[in-house]
Amino acid sequence: MKNKGLILAITIIVSALCLFYLSFTIASRMADSKALEFATDKSGKVDFEKKQYYLDSMWNKPAYDLGFVSYTLKEVKDQEIGLGLDLQGGMNLTLEVSPVEILKSLSGNSNDPDFLEALKTAQTEQKTSQEGFVELFFKAIEAKNPAKLRDVFVNASNKGRLEFKSTNEDIKAYIREEVDGAVDRAFDIIRARIDKFGVTSPNIQLIPGTGRIQIELPGASNPQRIRKLVQGVAKLEFYSVWEAKDYIPVIESLNKVLLAKREKNGTTSPNDTSKKADDLFAGSDSSKKTDSDDLFADGDSSKKTDSATAKDTSAKAKADSAQAAVDAQYSELYTLNRNPYGLAYAVKDTTKINKIFADREVQMAMPSDLQFLWAVKPIQNDQPNAEAVVELYAIRKGRGSKALLGGDVISDARNEFDEKGRAVVSMRMNPEGARVWQKATGENVGKQIAIVLDDYVYSAPVVQTEIAGGNSQISGNFTVEEAKDLANILKAGKLPAPTRIVEEAVIGPSLGVEAQNQGLTSTVLALALVLVFVIAYYAKGGFVADIALLVNVFFTFGIMAQFNTVLTLPGIAGIALSIGMAIDANVLIFERMREELEKGRKLLDAIEDGYDRAFITIFDSNITTMITAVFLYVFGSGAIKGFAITLMIGLACSFFTSVWVTKLILHWMTAKKGNDSTLTLTTAISRNLFRQPNFDFIAKKKLAYIFSSLIIVVGMGVIAFKGLNLGVDFKGGRAYVVEFSEPIVASEVKVDLTSALNASVEAKTYQTSNKLKITTSYLVDDETEDADAKVQTAILNGLKKYNSLKPTILSTTKVGSTIADDIVNASRVSMLLSLLFMFIYIIFRFKRWQFGLGAIVSLAHNALIVLAVFAILYALGVGFEIDQIFVAAMLTIIGYSINDTIVVFDRVREMIEANPKEDLKVTINLALNATLSRTIMTASTTIIVILIMLFFGGEVLRGFSFALLIGIIFGTYSSIYIATPLVLDTSRQEFEKIREGAEKPADTTPIA
Repeated sequence: MKNKGLILAITIIVSALCLFYLSFTIASRMADSKALEFATDKSGKVDFEKKQYYLDSMWNKPAYDLGFVSYTLKEVKDQEIGLGLDLQGGMNLTLEVSPVEILKSLSGNSNDPDFLEALKTAQTEQKTSQEGFVELFFKAIEAKNPAKLRDVFVNASNKGRLEFKSTNEDIKAYIREEVDGAVDRAFDIIRARIDKFGVTSPNIQLIPGTGRIQIELPGASNPQRIRKLVQGVAKLEFYSVWEAKDYIPVIESLNKVLLAKREKNGTTSPNDTSKKADDLFAGSDSSKKTDSDDLFADGDSSKKTDSATAKDTSAKAKADSAQAAVDAQYSELYTLNRNPYGLAYAVKDTTKINKIFADREVQMAMPSDLQFLWAVKPIQNDQPNAEAVVELYAIRKGRGSKALLGGDVISDARNEFDEKGRAVVSMRMNPEGARVWQKATGENVGKQIAIVLDDYVYSAPVVQTEIAGGNSQISGNFTVEEAKDLANILKAGKLPAPTRIVEEAVIGPSLGVEAQNQGLTSTVLALALVLVFVIAYYAKGGFVADIALLVNVFFTFGIMAQFNTVLTLPGIAGIALSIGMAIDANVLIFERMREELEKGRKLLDAIEDGYDRAFITIFDSNITTMITAVFLYVFGSGAIKGFAITLMIGLACSFFTSVWVTKLILHWMTAKKGNDSTLTLTTAISRNLFRQPNFDFIAKKKLAYIFSSLIIVVGMGVIAFKGLNLGVDFKGGRAYVVEFSEPIVASEVKVDLTSALNASVEAKTYQTSNKLKITTSYLVDDETEDADAKVQTAILNGLKKYNSLKPTILSTTKVGSTIADDIVNASRVSMLLSLLFMFIYIIFRFKRWQFGLGAIVSLAHNALIVLAVFAILYALGVGFEIDQIFVAAMLTIIGYSINDTIVVFDRVREMIEANPKEDLKVTINLALNATLSRTIMTASTTIIVILIMLFFGGEVLRGFSFALLIGIIFGTYSSIYIATPLVLDTSRQEFEKIREGAEKPADTTPIA
């Protein structure tokens, strides 16, 4: 075996890495178990806030010790295989940043009728167009009047960026830049809000080119609060900051309040003999960091100083001498870290500090113009192994709790470089803002002014001088990226970038746990049955294949852990499916080895030839399936991406283990006795099964054409008259999973809700007889938060007659009409591109267009058959939904079917090259019979897996599994009766000429 040492080394290294990365998942699950135990009371009730508190308290503490290195819980969580929402419950949101308000703001809130009409036209066309809103708006307004762009957008609010001589292209480029910046800003603001929300392992992604933000919040249990959190308009404000000499006495008075509460509750420590007032903020250092941001007048960087915050040494001395204490309701003492940043706390302690400030008596003791606000980002401590700290600012509120300025006065902000090449932020205000800003900066020279967004301090520069004219420059120890972020944040006042929820799913924790159990059961059962089946068919060879399969599963999970992949229910299906498909490569190899042994070849030669002959077929099959997985990933979203990732990882692992790990094992088994080794590849069951079959498949091709055409025509007719059972993914709307205390009849609920809502309603049994999935188009075009509440209230009102059965909503799903159109278009594009790229690849590999045509027609046939079967069943009352997971099933069918077809095509090509004189019909029949054992074996193992998913995988995977079942059966059928007969029908004349050329006698005329 060539490169035996290299393969062994790679296997050992990958195994070690997989063990290492999987260990983080085990450590994380152990931490979760401890948190659950901590949060569970004697009655068994779980306090999820208490569980979160435990995890927060351990976040930056060592949770996994390997002896030579230790990892905090945060580092462990970053490396684990996360669970998707469908496996643990939570909330998934897709937000769309509304460009309408941004354009209105850029126009100076113009009331120009052509401008307003163009906005309405773009909104209407966006529902059916793949172009972005901004581009549609440009077309609409230029159709009205090409000069209108300049008339509307060259105004005082865009002074310095646009001029009257600016061309339409200049204006368009500026608008695109501002809209993109608003989307990025919305993303940053929402990410900051979510980070403070307290959800473990949130996933927030900006979907490029769409203006959409996708958010996954595992375990989130308060959907209403989250909706308000992500849709609230950002509030940008400027506040003056208290100096240390002013706020430290206040802190001391607050400590006295807390100590009094302790003594009143009788919880004073018995070891406390000092009789002195303990200090909540002991050890405070009022000096600010030496790299404090500086605010310069009119960009004059010469006025920069290193620090301008006054120090009160007497107050500091008092603070240093005090002891830390806290109210009796908190179990730990709070000690302020001694650091150069003033008031600061470890990240893990911020929740506890917030609780102290929320105490009613503490609030009553605080001055009305004082409020403590956290910095938006923690500061990394320079000390070895020291925890990151978050700075706490003492904000001075104005009369009526107002800020010095609101963010709406900012007309522009951008990141630039000063004359020394340092990154700075330039800020320009409107005339009213400039007037107030001059007064505010004049009163705060030498003091800080905090830039506050959503009650978090993003920066607190020191004022160097009074600033007139409204042009300011903020500098400090910024990186270019930090300066860009701050400039973007400062625009939040001018361009608020409101968001709306266009897609939403809320999954209750009980459904998540149920999905976990179903996923685990289906995977284990599928793996066990496949392992037994393979041994029963291939004896010792099956044992080798099983070892490779287990290594494949181990590698798949290990690599998923290395890439921090989130495991979803469709992802589990992808792993289960890869189990069935992984066997295919070993079946190809073993069938080739059996053929060589039957020819009388020696064992070692048969092993080498078996692997050599099967390699190109295995490679082709994996490449074509990988094409479908790539398009699933590119055009899918959420759970579909999870399925695609696990499928791609599974394919890569199965190729390595099937081609090289099994060969490594076989060489080890035959190392001592060589050709005399006992390696059986048959059992009593398989010994005479499909041995030298001689079926005339081609003779039945016309019957196959008629049979397939009949199913497709009937199915397409049903679709034309009745349509398909489209899920909310494809038609928009809202869906609810409702649980009742007893079994309920879905048809009765459908009638009642249709009458109550006066809109389309579907109701069907979901998993068990006491659960229903209710889908409605009621208020489908209204995507406001109020509409969500109205629909849910209407559903519950429509179920009033069933109140005795205690209806409870377990999960909700919402898909807006716009995103539903996008999903339909993305699905269509992914299917067409998959077929196109496979066609190109097959032509490239087989050098004849006939093979490509046969394969593509066969794949299209399989897809149409599945659609037809689903339509016919829907007409008969069996309602499998057509949704994104169905599209994943269709692409998987395409990937699987092409495997079968390529195996047959490879054998046809091989036989033609070996005997070009043979009749093509005879050659194709021989190839089909030669690969029949492999075809049946692979289909059987895959069908076993699919049946397990169908019956044990749960309701989410039921339609997916049924589509795969139909697709695999007809995919196997089409590779025999559609693809290869089409190659015959389109190639007969060409191969006749080739055969005639091969039979023509050589010219023996002597050369003169």
